[in-house]
Amino acid sequence: MGNLVQIGAVVVSGALLLLVVDLVRRRKLTEEYSFIWILCAAALLVLSLWRDILHVTARWLGVYYPPAVLLLVLIFFVFVASLYFSVVISGQRRQIEHLVEELALLDQRLRETERETKTGNTPRD
Repeated sequence: MGNLVQIGAVVVSGALLLLVVDLVRRRKLTEEYSFIWILCAAALLVLSLWRDILHVTARWLGVYYPPAVLLLVLIFFVFVASLYFSVVISGQRRQIEHLVEELALLDQRLRETERETKTGNTPRD
């Protein structure tokens, strides 16, 4: 039964790694964001392949069922990825707000210029 769990973990980890690489190759995922997913998949693959590392880590953490450490590592990386993406989204939100403010100012200037042109205050030749 232990070998079956290990084979399943290796297959899932390898599939995740291949999926991320394929998404980057097809330009669905940028290299910047793929790093954390590649790191996660590689860590899971290493833990899946070398049972000794998994058993030592499980003993160190006080976990009785070593494959549960794989789930713990996965949850940890998802947490880190979520935090990272929250930081990225926050930065993008600030940029969008800044761009909206600049667009509003440009729109106001354009309206003033059009108003001045219609009233004839500034010749347009």
